[in-house]
Amino acid sequence: MFSDIVDYTAMMQDDEINTMMTRDKYREAIKKLTTNYDGRILQHYGDGTLTTFKSSVSAVQCAMQLQEEMQRDPNVPIRIGIHSGDVVFEDGGIFGDGVNVASRIESLGVPGSILVSEKLFDDIKNQPFIQVQSLGEFDLKNVIRPMEVFAITNKGIKIPSRSEMKGKLKERIKSIAVLPFVNMSNEFDNDYFSDGITEEIINALVKVDGLRVTSRTSSFAFKNKHEDLRIIGKQLGVNSILEGSVRKAGDRIRITAQLISISDGYHIWAENFDGTMDDIFRVQDEISLKIANSLREKLSMGEQQKKLVSPTENVEAYNTYLLGLFYQNKWTPANFEKAVDLYRQVIELEPEFSLPYEGLGFCYTMLGNTGHMDTDIAYKKAEEMAQKGLELNNESIDSYLTLVSLKFFHQWEFEEGYQLLLRALKINSNAPVAHVLLSLYHLIRKDFDQAKAAIERALISDPLSVHTMRTKADVFYMAREYQEAIHIYDQALKINPQFQAAVEFKGWAHLQLGAYDEAIAIFENQSETTFAMITDTQLGYAYALKGNLDQARIHLENLKSHKGVKKSLNYDFATLYTGLGEYEAAIKYLAKCVDEKNGQCIMMGLSPIWEPLHRHGEFKDLLARVGVE
Repeated sequence: MFSDIVDYTAMMQDDEINTMMTRDKYREAIKKLTTNYDGRILQHYGDGTLTTFKSSVSAVQCAMQLQEEMQRDPNVPIRIGIHSGDVVFEDGGIFGDGVNVASRIESLGVPGSILVSEKLFDDIKNQPFIQVQSLGEFDLKNVIRPMEVFAITNKGIKIPSRSEMKGKLKERIKSIAVLPFVNMSNEFDNDYFSDGITEEIINALVKVDGLRVTSRTSSFAFKNKHEDLRIIGKQLGVNSILEGSVRKAGDRIRITAQLISISDGYHIWAENFDGTMDDIFRVQDEISLKIANSLREKLSMGEQQKKLVSPTENVEAYNTYLLGLFYQNKWTPANFEKAVDLYRQVIELEPEFSLPYEGLGFCYTMLGNTGHMDTDIAYKKAEEMAQKGLELNNESIDSYLTLVSLKFFHQWEFEEGYQLLLRALKINSNAPVAHVLLSLYHLIRKDFDQAKAAIERALISDPLSVHTMRTKADVFYMAREYQEAIHIYDQALKINPQFQAAVEFKGWAHLQLGAYDEAIAIFENQSETTFAMITDTQLGYAYALKGNLDQARIHLENLKSHKGVKKSLNYDFATLYTGLGEYEAAIKYLAKCVDEKNGQCIMMGLSPIWEPLHRHGEFKDLLARVGVE
């Protein structure tokens, strides 16, 4: 902990006697409080003091009480900086990272403030009685990389404002979230257009080296919400936020955008961009480059002149593409089908436009995954579209990820998929979907530590994605850490209580813990969904494990007569027969799943459902066919 009296020299010149009394009050207080909190004063520096403590919490508690005492009359204007690091004693001097960083942070402060390093913040962030706020990242003298600085914000503690810190050090903002632009048009249907503009700006900013951009999923979690930007920034883990609006009237458009630092709500810039639909790409490029120049002060001339948005010159095709993207992002089979129709229209208008091929690759994959399209047809079309997307744009990360998904879930060529995944990560090392797939690859290889690390990386850029959270929970589920899996499913359900995949797997985790009644209650109360197993499968399996075989067989009969579902039920039958202990029937249906290249088969070697089958030679043969022995 480094603390000193602000403007001590000037105070001495004005009133030497009273200043000496002020210093004595400060030294007596710090001596007493350091002892109370099991600390040690290493050295006084005239008006300042270097102190060490055995814990970060003790250091902050001491600092808070010291500021409280110094604000009593006569007031002593001190500022405090705290860091966790090494202290070195050499030739009568005191050196080390801990001393240097603490002193640099302290110099950023103002009278009454307590500033701490990001390393120390990690030690205290879970202490409910210590309130903390990020002030942003700063270049500190003799510190190699930028460091995030935090202010203690408990009652009575002063928080430095931007104007008070201005000129002391250079703040570095290198992460951004683009919130959904508000549709200010008279037509509600123009929502697709404002959403599309937002997404294209996100995609453009991803191309800027050194800038971390929050993914669309997490940014759009705040659509039509009016929360404090600093709270949003904290939830998304970014230093800056872009927000704005789109007004479209006929052929005319006006886009208003403002870039805001979330540490204090300071507007870095705010502008209006006017034009016609023919200017839309120029306007998006102008916004994106302005952001890039604001957040990256060292852009080369080449980077400044580089076009970030250049999808097509055909405005009608682009407008139709945005409408297709709007439906794709609704994530339901019916809307995927709408998106497919629109993307086909786009290709008729502009065959050399790469983005609709990327969208078709994704939609066909999802329609195949959900059984709403014959898998052989769907996956073949998905591969064709992804290859065409790469032909038109060899840096199409979405096309690469479609091919990776096909390699993993349909073709079971895991190593080839992994190599494609590495190419995608070279294009964008922060792409959350790429890290989700990387987590899946490690999970298939039963490397749980690497799988957990990859999914954590995905959550850095996509912290509010329920799909990414569900994958994280699945990793813990497959690792047999069921309580932690339930905790993460609950986190996803706090964001979206209707997210059925999390509801379903939370029930399965309860089953593995032997909490049969809790699982049955979850399955009975969930909504039917074609993304998950049929409810009769889940309930039948749960009753079978509980020992109520009669009830389990009722659900088996219901499953046999189930109608109106556009998906193969072979995996459902295999699951329910396994629960009933009829292993030959289960293996017969699993063989059908392997024959039809059901994507769920890649978890056959991991899922606890299939543990009773592990001793059967036929099951081992199926694992070998999938390549997950």
